[in-house]
Amino acid sequence: MSKQDTGTFILRVVLGIIFFIHGLDKFQAGIGNTVGFFDSIGIPGFLAYIVAVIELVGGLAMILGIGTKIVGSLFAIIMVGAIFTAKLSAGFLGGYELDLALLAMSLYVVLSNNTALSLGKTNSDSMNRAA
Repeated sequence: MSKQDTGTFILRVVLGIIFFIHGLDKFQAGIGNTVGFFDSIGIPGFLAYIVAVIELVGGLAMILGIGTKIVGSLFAIIMVGAIFTAKLSAGFLGGYELDLALLAMSLYVVLSNNTALSLGKTNSDSMNRAA
């Protein structure tokens, strides 16, 4: 495993942990609170359930390396939504800096060949890598 593979693996796992914990927190703190927050900023409340499930299940999938490109794309969409609906008005510091970092990490996972220590690795991934 190369240094780049190791770095990509670490980034993927950390990204997965962050999203998993955020999704878990939405359910443990009461998903109704998140629904209320979404409603208060003009986002349909039912989207809170969708976001929480994507964060929870997607975070676990990202940690395990399953469907990382799809999950990374969903994470990126969530981060763009969070930045433009909830965080932009707060400014960079104390506002959207973490969301921007998570967006960049998500896009990196989508664009990278992140098969190192991944359960989602296929033979074609290995063959493409060797070429």
